[in-house]
Amino acid sequence: MAGPFGSFARPGYASSGDNANDAADNQTTRAGRASYYADQMAVTPPRVLTVAGSDSGGGAGIQADLKTMLALGVHGMSAICAVTAQNSVGVHGAWELPPEAVRAQLDAVLSDIGVQAVKTGMLGSAAIITTVAESLAEVVAPLVVDPVMVSKHGDTLLERHAIADVKEQIVPLATVVTPNLPEVEVLTGVKADDEASMVRAAEAVHALGARWVLVKGGHLAGDPVDVLFDGESVRRYASYRLTVRHTHGSGCTLASAIACYLARGVGVPEAVEHAKQFVTGAIEGGFALGHGIGPVNPGWRLH
Repeated sequence: MAGPFGSFARPGYASSGDNANDAADNQTTRAGRASYYADQMAVTPPRVLTVAGSDSGGGAGIQADLKTMLALGVHGMSAICAVTAQNSVGVHGAWELPPEAVRAQLDAVLSDIGVQAVKTGMLGSAAIITTVAESLAEVVAPLVVDPVMVSKHGDTLLERHAIADVKEQIVPLATVVTPNLPEVEVLTGVKADDEASMVRAAEAVHALGARWVLVKGGHLAGDPVDVLFDGESVRRYASYRLTVRHTHGSGCTLASAIACYLARGVGVPEAVEHAKQFVTGAIEGGFALGHGIGPVNPGWRLH
């Protein structure tokens, strides 16, 4: 085909100047392309479901979870438990969905598509916690529980009286629970301010029924360390203190990354290690947004 800048062919198609030959060549090329795409479409990626709240600012919650899942090559699905009006400055409002709406989302995904891992975040209320626990009770896929209680800005995201429901209904279902230091103190009463007390806190969460407990030490003074406990042994994940401001969504991103690696068949200690490396890159890639605390960047490997 000739144009004002010379002859050219459409991408993926040969042009010899002979119309008959071109037609045959193009048909062969199209058949090859169709076969290639059919082969690609036949491969279904691992499926991971996030059960959490929506962050209208896009930095945490469902939005951070789905970005993380895309970046790590899994098919992300969601059951939204609450909608927040949120930006870089804080949470300006939160509205729970009716429990029947949460149950319908879970039933729709679990009954048809299925999951290879589930991650929970903001659940909001006792009624939703019960709904989620009932829906996930028979799910055999790994469950990562991020016991979200307070936002990065200090806003409450869980009814105070619902903490007992998290402990009694959600934690016993968990493959991994990922509390930070304030969260683990609420769950157990153990004030963790060093590694020894973090281990005691992990033991207390494990006693609630979780198979593995990852206590995150980001609130420690000095360089952070996380401890992972399975009821028998303690694994230590040391890191260095990142001098960055924009960390909104870091907890959601870590828990989602753990779920992604578990969905790929990686063991829990290795999944935690890979997820920590991933979230470190996301924190280093965090960026300013609005007038407050900006988000981490789950897409840091894609840039």
